[in-house]
Amino acid sequence: MMAKQRLRTGLIGLATMAALVALSLPVASYAQTLGYEGAGGGGMDGGDAPEGPASETYSPGKAAKRGGKGQGGRRLVIQPYIELDQIVDAQLSPGDDVLTYTQVAVGVDASISGQRNAVSASIRYQRQIGWSDNARDGDAISGIVRGYATVAPGVTLEAGALATQVNVENGGSALASSTFGDNSSSNIYSIYAGPSVATRAGDVAINANYRAGYTKVEQPNAYVASPGSAAADVFDESVSQVADIEAGVAPYEILPVGLGVAGSFYQEDISNLDQRVRDMQARAMVTVPVRRTVQVVGAVGYEDVEVSSRDAVRDADGNPVIGRNGRYRTDKSAPREIAYDVEGLIWDVAVMWRPSRRTSLSAHVGRRYGATSFGGTLAYAPNDRSQLSVAVYDNVAGFGGQLNRFLDELPDDFEAVRDPITGQLRGCVDSLEGSNCLAGALGSVRSATFRSRGVTASYSMKLGRLNAGIGAGYDRRKFLASQGTILASANGIIDESYWLAAYLSGDLGRDAGWSTNVYANWIASSDPLVGDVTGYGATAAYYRLLTQRLRATAALGIDGATRDDPSIDDIWTASALVGLRYAF
Repeated sequence: MMAKQRLRTGLIGLATMAALVALSLPVASYAQTLGYEGAGGGGMDGGDAPEGPASETYSPGKAAKRGGKGQGGRRLVIQPYIELDQIVDAQLSPGDDVLTYTQVAVGVDASISGQRNAVSASIRYQRQIGWSDNARDGDAISGIVRGYATVAPGVTLEAGALATQVNVENGGSALASSTFGDNSSSNIYSIYAGPSVATRAGDVAINANYRAGYTKVEQPNAYVASPGSAAADVFDESVSQVADIEAGVAPYEILPVGLGVAGSFYQEDISNLDQRVRDMQARAMVTVPVRRTVQVVGAVGYEDVEVSSRDAVRDADGNPVIGRNGRYRTDKSAPREIAYDVEGLIWDVAVMWRPSRRTSLSAHVGRRYGATSFGGTLAYAPNDRSQLSVAVYDNVAGFGGQLNRFLDELPDDFEAVRDPITGQLRGCVDSLEGSNCLAGALGSVRSATFRSRGVTASYSMKLGRLNAGIGAGYDRRKFLASQGTILASANGIIDESYWLAAYLSGDLGRDAGWSTNVYANWIASSDPLVGDVTGYGATAAYYRLLTQRLRATAALGIDGATRDDPSIDDIWTASALVGLRYAF
C-alpha cells in the first residue's frame, strides 16, 4: 500500500512537471533581500555603455532581462527514451551482501528556446526489481524543469519543478540517495510558478512579481535515532508566496541620482505544527553613479518578520501524539505561539560594479533581522565556453521556501547531471549560465523554520569535447521554534553543511563517450542528540552507440556515509551497471 501511494504521488509529480515545460517567468529574490537593479538602480552596460554620465539605459529588472534569452536562435530538442539496466550492489561495510537488481526506466530530456521562451527539462521514472528477499523492490521519480514564456510585451510567466530522492540521516540531515529500496529514503517534490511584469510610466520603471510555491517531503515514518527515543520532526509540506513591486527612475533621467521605492511580502505556511513565516518590508533607495561602471546604492526602510506555530496534540500523560504519517499531530485548538518577532528600521548599502557584459559584482551590508546582514553576487564569463557564479545569502525561511529559492536561481538552459547507476540528480546541472547547484538547499530536512546564511559557488566550462563543472558551498541554519511547543528543543540549534559536487565528461569519437562525477557532504549539528555525518560518492560511466537510437552503458560507482559516533558502523557500497537505452 505504501509503495502504491509513493508511486501515485510520484506520477502526479511527473505529470505536473511535464505540464510545466510549457510555462515560465523570473522570480524577484523571494522578498528576502533588498533589491537594487529594478527601482532606480540605473543601467550599467560596462564597456558597452555609452560614454559619459547621461546614459539613456535603465535596468528593467529580472523580468525584462530574462525575456531577452533565446534571441540568438531557435532550438527544439525533445528526447524521450526507455532504459533497461542490470545492477549489482556489493556492501563493503558493515555487511558483505551482494544484491542484484533489474532496473526499468522511462524518461525525457528536453531543451526548448526561442525569441520569447526557454525551457530545459529532465524527467525520469524508474522501477527497481530485486532478485532476492534482501534486495527490495522500489520505484523513484526524479526530474528538474526550469523555464519562462513571454505572454505579452513586458509580461512573462516562469515556472520550475524538482523531484529527487535523499537519505535522511540522524533525523535531519539529507544525503544523496545511493541505495535501492532503503527505508530511510525520502522523496522530495518542489514546484513554483507565477507572473512578472516590467513596464514604464514615463521616466519611471515599474517591476512587479508574484510567485506561489509548494514543497513536499514524502517520508513514510518519523526517524527514530534509537529504540524508545523521541521521533525526529522531519519536514512534511509547505506553501510559500512572495510578491513585490518596485518603481523608480534611473540616474540622470530626472536627477543626477536614481530614486526608487519598493515593497515586498513573503509568507510560508508549513504543515508541521501549523508553522508560519511572514516577512513584510517597505524601503526607499538612492542610486549614486560613481563611475561609468560603478554605482553605490543606499536603502532604508521598515521590516516586520514573524515566525509562529502551534503545539502538538498531547495524550493523557502529556506526551506528543504522532499521526499515521509519522509527524506530530497539530493541536488546532491551541493558541499560536510566537517563535521569532523582529520589526523596525532596516538599512543597506550596496556597491554594484559592471565593467563589461561578461562581469558583474554586487556586494551589500546592512541591518536586517535585528542584526548585521551581508550578501552579494558575482557573475564572470571570460568567454563563451566558461562561467563562474558566486552568491552570498542571508534569509529567514522554511525548508520549502529555501528550496524554491534555489530552484528559481538555476538557469533556463542546462543539462541535468545524473548518477549513471541510480539515475538520481547529483547536486548541480551542466550550464554556462548563472548559479548551477541545488545541493545547498538540501542540507537539513527539519520541519522548524530557520535563519540561513551561506555561500554557493559554481564554475563550468566546455573545452573541445570536454564538459566540466564544479560546485561548492557552505550553509548555516539557526532554527527558530516557539518555547511553548514540542519544537522548543529545536530553538537555537545550528546545523552546518559543507558540500562539493563535480562532473567531467567527454566524447570518444562520434559513437562513444564517458562521464565521471563526485560528491561530498559534511553535515554537523549542535543538537546533542544528533551526530555529525559525512557522505561521499563517485561514479564513472562509458557509453557507446550500437545503432543510431540504441546506446549501451557500463558504469561503476562507490558511495559511503560515515558518522562521528564510534558505535555506528560506516556504510560503504560499491555498484556496477550494464544497460541499454533506446531513444525515440
